[in-house]
Amino acid sequence: MRRRYVTWGIVGLVVALVVFGVVRGLAGKRGHEESAGKTGRGGPVPVSAQAASSANVPIYLQGIGTVQASQAATVRTRVDGELQQVAFKEGQEVKQGDLLAVIDPRTFQAALDQARAKKLQDQAALVSARKDLARYQTLVEQKLQQSQTLDQQAATVGQLEAAVQGDAAQADSARVQLSYTRITAPFAGRVGLRLVDVGNIVHASDATGLVSLTQLTPIAVLFTLPEANVGAINAELTRQEHLKVEALAADNSTVVATGELVVVDNQIDATTGTVRLKALFANENRALWPGQFVNARLLLRTRENATVVPAPAIQRGPDTTFVYVLENDTAQVRPVKVAQVQAGLALIDEGVQPGEQVVTDGQYKLQPGSKVVLQGGGNKGGGPHAAPAAVGGAGNAGSNAAPQKRAQESRRLPESR
Repeated sequence: MRRRYVTWGIVGLVVALVVFGVVRGLAGKRGHEESAGKTGRGGPVPVSAQAASSANVPIYLQGIGTVQASQAATVRTRVDGELQQVAFKEGQEVKQGDLLAVIDPRTFQAALDQARAKKLQDQAALVSARKDLARYQTLVEQKLQQSQTLDQQAATVGQLEAAVQGDAAQADSARVQLSYTRITAPFAGRVGLRLVDVGNIVHASDATGLVSLTQLTPIAVLFTLPEANVGAINAELTRQEHLKVEALAADNSTVVATGELVVVDNQIDATTGTVRLKALFANENRALWPGQFVNARLLLRTRENATVVPAPAIQRGPDTTFVYVLENDTAQVRPVKVAQVQAGLALIDEGVQPGEQVVTDGQYKLQPGSKVVLQGGGNKGGGPHAAPAAVGGAGNAGSNAAPQKRAQESRRLPESR
């Protein structure tokens, strides 16, 4: 019995040793394969690559803006009275001087008639006083009347002349008040919703007006940019007369309207570190509407023969930005200076020359010196982005890369071996 237990113990020990050896061998093989895949020593790493290209790249500065009517007013009454007529339809386009509303004019017409009658009365008295003054002058010359009477009559004439002038001013005031009963459009634009109905008594002190009026053509966009851009903008304004501004839709790529920069604010907001700018758009198709939020993109200048690479090629380390450049089927780390990124393209200031191939996919498997093989033969030409649509957003390198690439940008710069 004891011998049988010993035999079974020896068999169990042998089986355990065999299982341990198999597991250890498989783990070592897997680790060797993973290490080989990362370092490229166990075989070439499959990657995608694309050649850097040269193009004329527009440099944009982009900020969030709000559409604002070039002119806006709340149409109010300037006199008190009953609203007798509303001469517009809600949403109607009106011209400057078009009739919008009528206030009951009868009270103001009566005041004007009264002022005119008073003026006529004082004018008649003035005519009589002037005739008396002429007679007194003759009598005084003939020494038949005292000069004191002549002086008193001259004073009377002066008083009546002043009264006539006062009557004329009173009549003008009444005429102006009467004109306020016909409310007209101060400028061409589009009226909004009617705020008061016919039959209501309106007052000049009312908090709400009769209707709002906004000018839609042209229309303005107010937007902000970081204060660091002020110097470059002012420099370009001295070099060229007009700077183009594009209003983009919510997708940040569709151009809604194109206008021109008209003013840069005269001070920087110290609380936000930004400066306000205003651009004017023709807006003939009514694509922009007051109060609308848009992305405003200012074309600062165009860089000639700039080097661009696909945005997914950009990787970020702890201290620098880099790309993997292919040299003789070997991946080498190349630090780069990225100016701006937009529309899937990165503008490179330093580090890469046109024609050099950069890895655009598979970087997480690479280490410096890894052997690579291009998937699908790669792209050895000048790349499909020879004429990029736009590059913008200063200092936002890689901000528009695909989401699956952003995880790669957080990887540390691998150390050379």
